Amino acid sequence: MNKAEIAGIFITGMMVLIALRVPLGAAMFIAGAAGYWWMVGDAVLLNYLKGLLWARFSVYDLSVIPLFLLMGQIASGAGFSRDLFQAANTLVGHRNAGVAQAAIIACACFGAISGSSVATAATMSQVALPEMRRLNYSDRLSCGTLAAGGTLGILVPPSIILIVYALLAEQSITKLFAASIIPAIIAAIGYMVAIAIYVRLYPGHAQIAPKASGAERLAAIGKAWPIASIFVILFVGIYGGFFTPTEGAAVATTATLGLALARRRMTWVQIARCFLPAAQATAMIYTMLLGGAMMNTALAVSQVPADFAVWTAGLNVHPLLIVSGFLLLFIVLTCVLDELAMMLLLLPVLLPTILGLDLFGLTVEYKAIWFGILMLVVVSVGLIAPPVGLDVYVVHKVAKTVPIGEIYRGIMPFLVSDVVRIVLLLFVPEITLWAVRLLK
Repeated sequence: MNKAEIAGIFITGMMVLIALRVPLGAAMFIAGAAGYWWMVGDAVLLNYLKGLLWARFSVYDLSVIPLFLLMGQIASGAGFSRDLFQAANTLVGHRNAGVAQAAIIACACFGAISGSSVATAATMSQVALPEMRRLNYSDRLSCGTLAAGGTLGILVPPSIILIVYALLAEQSITKLFAASIIPAIIAAIGYMVAIAIYVRLYPGHAQIAPKASGAERLAAIGKAWPIASIFVILFVGIYGGFFTPTEGAAVATTATLGLALARRRMTWVQIARCFLPAAQATAMIYTMLLGGAMMNTALAVSQVPADFAVWTAGLNVHPLLIVSGFLLLFIVLTCVLDELAMMLLLLPVLLPTILGLDLFGLTVEYKAIWFGILMLVVVSVGLIAPPVGLDVYVVHKVAKTVPIGEIYRGIMPFLVSDVVRIVLLLFVPEITLWAVRLLK
């Protein structure tokens, strides 16, 4: 039996374990270790295992993950999401469907704090949904807006998924953050345009809120600007060369904690409670990284990624058609896997293929950055696309009485916007890479 056949067996075994509800990190580790043992023997496997934990978790850049997760927990617990929404609402809420557009702005801002799609969708739903219901917004528009807005949490830096991609693809976190800024702005603007077009086609789905007075705007902005300034400090510090992304995460987390205490939004007991969910999420991510490392090693020995790259390069098709096929695969798999799991499973096989293609004359580094952002955008689409959009179920859990089908109908205008954005980023890589080139 050749190594490719062995790889097919242990990959199938992994999928069986996942179907049996074995945690993904454990499923990847067990299947990868079994496949590696089959191909190289027990002595080599044991020698590899003794250094695996140190090799994976001694990476200094990994400490950025628990720091940003903790910052998101503190920001959510302190109610900063409400401040961001109220500030945005006083600025644009008086326009047609302005409250929905304010929710998109607030989702983008809160995503820059939480770095998580699920956290953004859940938190902003609790904040914005009551206001939209008070103004008689349709459930379709309000829930669809919040589910779509939640996807900005993994695109707006600092995105946890983008950090993991940077570590797996051995790319600069700083450059990937820069590359994601313009696509994130395009996403937010695209969603706001989709809302504007939707309410003109179906005017009964939204109401116009009273215009806020100047004093109300100043008061709302006064509450929101400190947390917004933390985001500015983070990026000025990173791109000004004052600190690394990891140091920036520590600075931003400390500033968020200090702001929560200064405003008396949280007690020390409440702050202590923020550590548990942050630690649980970190442990889940680290476990998946460990399992992914074991699986990737087994795949590397089997030479499946290299063989797949050679086979793909021999196809007589345009390179962009191959990239498009990979993106479609990501969308399909988000129906059964979360974004982190899918990236850990597919990236070792697909990334070498992407780096070997001739794409717009880009260097290997630029191809890795461009594809990483494209992958992130496509994964965000999978979070709201039927039949199993994770963000849709998160909003449904908050909305409770709104049927899932009604939320999916509300998602459709945003999916159209997503398709336009994906096509734009696919055919015009300079949109992604322009900010990266400025760093040189």
